[in-house]
Amino acid sequence: MARLIEQFERLPGIGPRTAQRLALHLLRQPEEQSRAFADALLAARQQVGQCQRCGHLSADPICDICRNPERNIGLICVVADSRDLLALERTREFSGSYHVLGGLISPMDGIGPEALGIQPLLQRLDPEQIEEVILALTPSVEGDTTSLYLARLLKPFCRVTRIAYGLPVGSELEYADDVTLARALEGRRTVE
Repeated sequence: MARLIEQFERLPGIGPRTAQRLALHLLRQPEEQSRAFADALLAARQQVGQCQRCGHLSADPICDICRNPERNIGLICVVADSRDLLALERTREFSGSYHVLGGLISPMDGIGPEALGIQPLLQRLDPEQIEEVILALTPSVEGDTTSLYLARLLKPFCRVTRIAYGLPVGSELEYADDVTLARALEGRRTVE
């Protein structure tokens, strides 16, 4: 049981108490349910890889998003990982294609540009087809560094934009930090 709890604790966002609850829950399940859980986990690990075009998780060589003929292939949204892609997809506002970098530039962690999926992104740039690349990277030192690096590389080939940052809905101005307020002001739009 301790080994099972330890494995659950390795998952992001799972603390010791949640890990213990999950382990106890699984142990109370019928054996066939536990086997089905274990089989699904192993199958996902063996079958899910990366899309050869955009780097998103996929069981096929080319993911569903890249295969969709209704997507605007002239518009690429660059994200750090598949979690960010899925968050953007939930909005149902973006109809272009994506490119997953696989992380952010972080010299402190030994992650340089060569460790990310930047070369495949550059190979996707066809001046005749790509109109715009949207940088949708985390507003952090690493995200800003990666955005600046990519902007310099991409500007000769196409328009490069960055998503706006600002205040979350329902928050109070007095509790927002200075950087968030500054970015909210920078990203302002005309009231329609």
